[in-house]
Amino acid sequence: MRPTPDRVRETLFNWLGQDLTGRRCLDLFAGSGALGFEAASRGADEVVMVENNRVAFRALQENCRKLACSNIMLECGDGLEFALRQENGRYDVIFLDPPFRSGYLPRALPLLADKLAGEGLVYVETGAAFEPEATWEVVKRARAGNVYYQLLQRAQV
Repeated sequence: MRPTPDRVRETLFNWLGQDLTGRRCLDLFAGSGALGFEAASRGADEVVMVENNRVAFRALQENCRKLACSNIMLECGDGLEFALRQENGRYDVIFLDPPFRSGYLPRALPLLADKLAGEGLVYVETGAAFEPEATWEVVKRARAGNVYYQLLQRAQV
């Protein structure tokens, strides 16, 4: 597990704005839950965290219990399978931070366009430079050491 570095997380939430009230967020490969917990602490109406690793999932459950997080929903399962489901609704912010060498990113990103609310954003974090397909527009992009990160939105056609 590789949590998002503090400096990167700080920049991301500066980009998103300090107050996420009224927003629905999805942390598709939650891991430690750093991004999802941060979104919840900034007032997101709902944060759905999906994690496949059972040990990490139990830690997420324990942290939710300790923090009394009523705006977080946890799902133990595969992020790609979750993204394929139709009944999950739409999200204002999707955190897409799969394990760097997993090959999930190019498979998951195309599934997310239909999961975004109108002006929704997808945060992508990678271990190497990543150029999204033309169906995506880069809103912001940065690098911190070996971490490349960017905010994407659906390209306006």
